[in-house]
Amino acid sequence: MSPHTFPGVNRYVLIGANHRSSPLALRDRLFVEDAQLPAFFALLRQGGIGQAVVLSTCDRVEVLAADGNPEGTGAGIVAALARHAEMAETELAGHLYRLYDDDAVRHAVAVTAALDSQILGEPQVPGQVKASHRLARDAGMTGAEIEALLQAAYGAAKRVRSETAIGERPVSMAAAAVQVARELHGDLNRCRALLIGAGDMGAMIAGQLLDGGLADLTVTHPRESRAETVARTLASHTAAFENLADAVVGCDVVISALGTRRRVLAADFVQSALLRRRRRPIFIVDAGVPGDVDPAVNRLDGAFLYDMDDLERVALAGRASRIAEVDVARRIVEEEVTLFLRSRAERAAVPILSRLRAHFEDTRGQVLAISSNDADKATRLLINRLLHGPSEALRDLAATEAAGEPRESQRDALSWDVAERMLRRLFRLDDKDGDIDKDAGSTPGTGERG
Repeated sequence: MSPHTFPGVNRYVLIGANHRSSPLALRDRLFVEDAQLPAFFALLRQGGIGQAVVLSTCDRVEVLAADGNPEGTGAGIVAALARHAEMAETELAGHLYRLYDDDAVRHAVAVTAALDSQILGEPQVPGQVKASHRLARDAGMTGAEIEALLQAAYGAAKRVRSETAIGERPVSMAAAAVQVARELHGDLNRCRALLIGAGDMGAMIAGQLLDGGLADLTVTHPRESRAETVARTLASHTAAFENLADAVVGCDVVISALGTRRRVLAADFVQSALLRRRRRPIFIVDAGVPGDVDPAVNRLDGAFLYDMDDLERVALAGRASRIAEVDVARRIVEEEVTLFLRSRAERAAVPILSRLRAHFEDTRGQVLAISSNDADKATRLLINRLLHGPSEALRDLAATEAAGEPRESQRDALSWDVAERMLRRLFRLDDKDGDIDKDAGSTPGTGERG
């Protein structure tokens, strides 16, 4: 039984747009910068949403929430996203995915474990989720359900990193880019680089180049605010996207990570830059998914173009296959999701179990008070009182089903067969002599006045 079937339990909702569901231009409009989060959380609160985390990266913009009214919560999230992006909700139709309950849990865990990224295993992703979590917590937008799910997601991500090599792939590809840059240009402390876009893989390669001694890094993006955000992270500076041609001419390494489904760097564009550079070579890394650079660039003298597959070939060097690592990682995620949902269901059952125990204790106290320390009388009275209500309910259920009478509501939609199986399981009646009909139908003294 899924935990969302228990009354009064908040249910998970996840609404978002990612690199598979929507174009980059739309995700750019949906993108929620850190400074915009207070206003966005205010929009969610206006929609009656009290628990939510917003994950906003180049790959995705997602809102994970927990609420007792999932359909209303989903509508509130869509309304907030549309208002933030200054778009009509109809314009978002077909670009947003809506996940509920177990599907939302499974997606959130897979994202945190970097199994839903354009480059599988990106090590920044858990950190991005933790940063989003921290901002939501600081804003008072988290609660027990969100906290429990994200802690489970962090545990799954840790297992994926420690039990598979998938997290090493992006790091090794970035290191491979540094290796190729050094082979082409020598000492990096005389080199300048340009990062086009805000893609995570591009930012990772740029960071590795800086760690490797790169003298200067410039970031550019069609949206200036996105360039400024990445530049702050990498302690670099920005250039206007309109001046892209001049920026490319001044750089020895160009990393393109927009993924716009159009060629940001065409062959004639790069040829013109090479002429202005007086044939000094350019190392170009196409980190866009899909690619940003015209493959014809590779045929130009002085241009050295590497895409993600090229870098992976440099980096692999006999490691276990990528597919095998992904399969293991996905099995880990499914194991952790199953454990989380089971634990959540068990916690959801605690209130009714506590009420049942309290009922038994109350009945026991009443029986002891009237039994005058007569153990035989006390135990008979206790059994009769505890079985009186269930016996009447079972007889009523059997009679209603035999007569073919309609049940009063969906909550009463319990068949005799299901009730019988439930009792057999709850009380392990198959391990005892006698059948269930005899046990339930011959209960002595069910009408006792006691």
